[in-house]
Amino acid sequence: MAEGSRTTTTDANGDADAAPAPASFFALALGSVGVVYGDIGTSPLYAFREAAIAAATDNVVTRDIVLGVLSLIVWALIVIVALKYVLLLLRADNNGEGGTLSLTALASRALGRRAVFIYFAGIVGAAMFLGDSMITPAISVLSAVEGLKLASPVFDSYVAPLAVVILILLFAVQSRGTAKVAALFGPIMVVWFIAIAVAGALHIRDDVGVLHAINPYYGVKFVFNHGTVGLITLGAVFLVVTGGEALYADLGHFGRKPIQFAWFGLVMPALLINYFGQGAKVLADPMAIENPFYRLVPDDFIVPMVVLATAATVIASQAVITGAYSLVQQAIQLGLLPRLAILHTSASHAGQIYIPRVTWALLVGVLLLVGMFHTSSSLASAYGIAVATTMVVDGFLAFFVVWKLWRWKLWQALLLMVPFIVVDVFFFSANASKLLEGAWLPLLFGITMVLLIMTWRRGTGLLFDKTRRTEVPIDTLFRNLEKKPPHIVPGTAVFLTSDPDFAPTALLHNLKHNKVLHESNVILTVNTADTPRVPENERVKITPMSEHFSKVALKFGYMEQPNVPKALAIARKHGWQFDIMATSFFLSRRSLRPAAHSGMPLWQDHLFIALARSASDATDFFQIPTGRVVEVGTQVTV
Repeated sequence: MAEGSRTTTTDANGDADAAPAPASFFALALGSVGVVYGDIGTSPLYAFREAAIAAATDNVVTRDIVLGVLSLIVWALIVIVALKYVLLLLRADNNGEGGTLSLTALASRALGRRAVFIYFAGIVGAAMFLGDSMITPAISVLSAVEGLKLASPVFDSYVAPLAVVILILLFAVQSRGTAKVAALFGPIMVVWFIAIAVAGALHIRDDVGVLHAINPYYGVKFVFNHGTVGLITLGAVFLVVTGGEALYADLGHFGRKPIQFAWFGLVMPALLINYFGQGAKVLADPMAIENPFYRLVPDDFIVPMVVLATAATVIASQAVITGAYSLVQQAIQLGLLPRLAILHTSASHAGQIYIPRVTWALLVGVLLLVGMFHTSSSLASAYGIAVATTMVVDGFLAFFVVWKLWRWKLWQALLLMVPFIVVDVFFFSANASKLLEGAWLPLLFGITMVLLIMTWRRGTGLLFDKTRRTEVPIDTLFRNLEKKPPHIVPGTAVFLTSDPDFAPTALLHNLKHNKVLHESNVILTVNTADTPRVPENERVKITPMSEHFSKVALKFGYMEQPNVPKALAIARKHGWQFDIMATSFFLSRRSLRPAAHSGMPLWQDHLFIALARSASDATDFFQIPTGRVVEVGTQVTV
C-alpha cells in the first residue's frame, strides 16, 4: 500500500482529523481510489447477477425481482458502507490507524482493561478478514476474465486456466514489491469507475422506471414477501458491500477525509449508476441476466473492457494481499502469532512489506478455490460469510468505543450502533444459509486462524509461567554477584528478556559456563504499545541498576518493525554510550518438548511446539547483526 504522509489529531469524540496540504489531499484521494476501493469497486462484475439469479426461483427475472434487488443493493451501500464505515468508523482511529485490531485496542482502552470478550471478538474479526483475503483475488479475477466468453465462446474452456496464470503472476511479483507500479493503481481505478458509470448511464434509459428502486419499500417488501428466498437473496446482495471493511483497515495510509471524498465524489455514484444500468438492461432484455455487466458494453468494446476489468481486479487483489500482510504484521507485534520473516520491498515506503509464508498460504488457498469452483457464480456461494463476521465484530467493538471512549450516554450509543449491528446480523444470517454451498471454506480458514492464535497465546502463557518458576529474581542475582564477584571483561553485553525483573537465562548461563561479567550489562526488553507507532522520544527508557547493570526498555507500535540497534542508537541522546562493534547480544534459544502434564491437550501441545519451531529467528526479527549475537540453548518441557 502506498504511504501517505499526514498529520493526525484525535479529539475526545474520536475525530481523526487529517490535515494534508491541498495538493497532497487530492493525491491521497487518488491513491485511496486505487487501494481502498479496489475490492468493492469490482463487485458490479458479479454482485447484481448473483442476487437476481438467487431471487429468481423459476429462472424468470421479473420486474419485482429487479426493483427489490436493486433497492437492497442501494440501501446496503448507503447503510453499511456510507453510514457505518465511511462516516462513523473512519472516525474511530487509533492514532490515525484503522482496522479490526486497532478497533480492538481502542475498545480495550475504553474499558480500561483487556476484557476477554473484547479480545476474543477482535481475534475472530481479524481471522475472518484473513479468510476473506483468499476469496477476493479468486472471484475478482475469475469474474473479469469470464467476459471473454461473450467475445467468443471459444474462450469458455480457457477462463479458469487464464485466471490461474494471472493469479500466480500476481503472487509471484509480491517479493519484488509494488512500489514502482502502485502509482498507477489510482489512475487505472479512476478510469475503471468512470467506465462503469458511463456503461450504466447509457442503459438506464432502457427502462427509467428502474430508478424507483431508490425507495427502500421495494427492498423491504421483497424480503418479507419471499421468505427463505428473500434471505438467500440478501446473502447474494451482501456481495456489493464486500470490501467495506477493508476501507477502514486502510485508514492510516490515506486519512479519513481523502477516503470520504473519494467515496462520495466518485466511487459511490459510479457503483449506483452501474447497478441501475444493469437493472434497466435486464428489464429491457431478460436474457442479459447471464452477464448483465458485460451486456452493458457494446460488442466492439468487450475485449478492452475485459482488459480494464482484469487490471482493476488485479489491483483489488493486490490491495487485499497487502492488507493481509499488514494484519499479520500487527498480529505478530501484538504477540498473537509467532514471529515470521517480514521483508521490506521498498526503502522509501515502510508499508511495502512481503511475508513469504503468508504469500504461500494465500496462493494455495486461492488456487484451491479456483480449482474447486471454476466459475465466479459458483464461488459467490463461498463469499460473504467471513466478511459478514468481521462486520458484526466491528459493529460490536465500535459500540464500546462510542459508549466508553467517546463518552456518549448508554442509550445514545445503543441508539446509534444497534441498527447497524442488527443489519450486520441479518446479512450474517443470510450468508450462513450458504454454508453447505461453499461458505464453509473461508469459515474453516478463519476458525483455523482463531485456533492458531488461541494456541499460541495459551502456549506462550504456560511457557512464561513455567520458566518463571525456575528463574532467579534480578535483585537476588545482584546480591550474589556482590558476595562473589566474577571476572570483569571489557565491552557491553545486551541480554534480551521478556521480564526485566528476573535474570535472563542467557546471563545465568554466561556466568555459569564462562565465569565472566561484562563491564556494562544491559537487561533489554522490547515492548509493543497499543498504538500503531511510537514517537522517537518515547522509544527508549533507561534505568540504571548498579555499577555494571542497567535496564533498557524499547517500545514499538504494533505497526512498526522492531529494529533494536537503531533504537539503542537513540539511547545515546540519553547519555548512554553505545557502540555496536563493542556490543554482544546474548539470546536464549529454547528447545521445546511436550510435557506429560502441560495444561493443554496433547494435540494442542504439539501444535504450539510446531508453531514455536516455525517462528523466525529473533536475530533477524529484531534486525540485530548476526556477527554480534551469542545464542545460548536451553531445553524446556511445556
